[in-house]
Amino acid sequence: MATFRAGLKRSLAVVLIAFGLAISMVPGARAAGEQLSTYNAVASVGADGVLTVEAVLTFDGAAPASIQQVFSTARRTTQSTEYRFAITDITATSGATKLDAKVASGPNTVTVDLPTAGLTEPVKLAYKVSGAAVANAGGGTLVVWPLLQGLSVPVQQFNAEVSAPAQFNQLDCAAGAPASPGNCTFYGGGNHDYPTPTFRQDANSSGDVVIITLGFPAGQIAVNEDVRQLWTIERAFSVAPLPLGVGLGALLLGALALWAAHRKIGQDFVGAVEPVMIAEFQPVGAGRSEFKVVDGIHAGAIGTLADEHVDPVDVTAAILDLAVRGHLVITELPRESDHATTDWTFTRRANDEPLADYERTLLNAIAPVQGDAVKLSNLPGSLGAVIGDVQSQLYDEVVAKGWFAHRPDATRDRWGVIGWIGLVVATGAAIGLIWGTTFGLFGLALVLLALGLLFVSKEMPARTAAGAAVLRGLEVLHGNLLTHPVENLAGTDPYRQISPVLPYAVVLGGRDRWLKAMADADDDAVPDSTDLDWYHGPDGWHMADLPASLNNFVTTLQGTLFSR
Repeated sequence: MATFRAGLKRSLAVVLIAFGLAISMVPGARAAGEQLSTYNAVASVGADGVLTVEAVLTFDGAAPASIQQVFSTARRTTQSTEYRFAITDITATSGATKLDAKVASGPNTVTVDLPTAGLTEPVKLAYKVSGAAVANAGGGTLVVWPLLQGLSVPVQQFNAEVSAPAQFNQLDCAAGAPASPGNCTFYGGGNHDYPTPTFRQDANSSGDVVIITLGFPAGQIAVNEDVRQLWTIERAFSVAPLPLGVGLGALLLGALALWAAHRKIGQDFVGAVEPVMIAEFQPVGAGRSEFKVVDGIHAGAIGTLADEHVDPVDVTAAILDLAVRGHLVITELPRESDHATTDWTFTRRANDEPLADYERTLLNAIAPVQGDAVKLSNLPGSLGAVIGDVQSQLYDEVVAKGWFAHRPDATRDRWGVIGWIGLVVATGAAIGLIWGTTFGLFGLALVLLALGLLFVSKEMPARTAAGAAVLRGLEVLHGNLLTHPVENLAGTDPYRQISPVLPYAVVLGGRDRWLKAMADADDDAVPDSTDLDWYHGPDGWHMADLPASLNNFVTTLQGTLFSR
């Protein structure tokens, strides 16, 4: 029996504790003084749209140590805009006592801290709001303001009346949590019972809002809204009809302008031209032909004509051409070990044949008249000092021959500068448009067009009619180098017949088949180190080694030129 009584006592204690916790969790059970019994606001709308508010805060029991109210000074909309509000003339009194209210302004709030400890009378809080009178999309003025907001304590009942110097034509009230307010407990106005707009909301938690809306016809209440445009990526790159149309239109018109500029300025001569052959295989008998170069047009220049650039392959072909024409000897040095790299020397030969400027500069750099033979491995020093001059003279050469009206490099540079300036300007314009307007797509189109201009700048050098005719001839020569029967040149002196083909084959293609033809022309086992007057091999070198030797030479020389 005693055990039963003890268990009953413990059960009753648990129930009482649980009941007490439940009671404490009910909002109405909050301790007196930690909430307001009423928050009564009287507001008036001026003809200038300024809202004047006086709120009376009545305590439910003894006043707490302080009450804080936070006023929001910004409200964002779904149109990437933000309404800004100015809270001014804030005062607080309790009876005849003026309270030392602390007002703190933040980026988007004004916080009023009311010292209420020991007060026995209600607190009157007064302030003015500018910016709450906004333009109504349907015409007229809307006054929208949360008369209750950001309060640090709950309010049992909120009441408000709003007067205005004009008859309202729209009335609304929303209350509850700021994120999703619902309908107010009661609101009405403009009738016998409530001639003045009246609002009530019961059981407000701390932080709840009561938002009143009054609408007025046009011309009755001035609009004093402060609307600021916010930056968002959706707004900056708006796809509304006007920004989208402007962006696409600019892109289309700009692309057409680039196409027209390239067609007018950067396109080769498009009239009918007959191919002009700079070299060809001329018949000299039945099943016999001879490779002839026309008008002294040499291998170094044709590469520049073909792709509008002076490339390492052009310089390589020019060096081979100088050797084949008898201006220097290329000597392959014996390797120091099986794993050592191959090296070559360039030795000058006496030759009175006139040279183009670029050929003379090149020859003097790699095979000086006086001095020791220059090694290929030392070319970065000797050739590197003059390669810029060689390139410049090659560009001058193709202009002097009438293949281009202007130097291709100068044309590219000029249009490249225009393109870079355009890109800088377009980027600056795009940043401004993206940051401050809805025409970001237009700015993006400008940047794309500037990039397009940079791309087109590389294509702006244009060949003249003479240049176009020679280019057509190079196309024919390219085909011949790939298809002409090699045995037709293998006459009594195949080395002399085939050698002039090699520099052109290096530039235009077909090098391997002509090197093989020279190797096949060797029909004995005797070393051929000096059988070629323009290329000498080390002791024991055979003509069968020529394809590997010359391919190695071309690759090494081009690599040296690329890495300079």
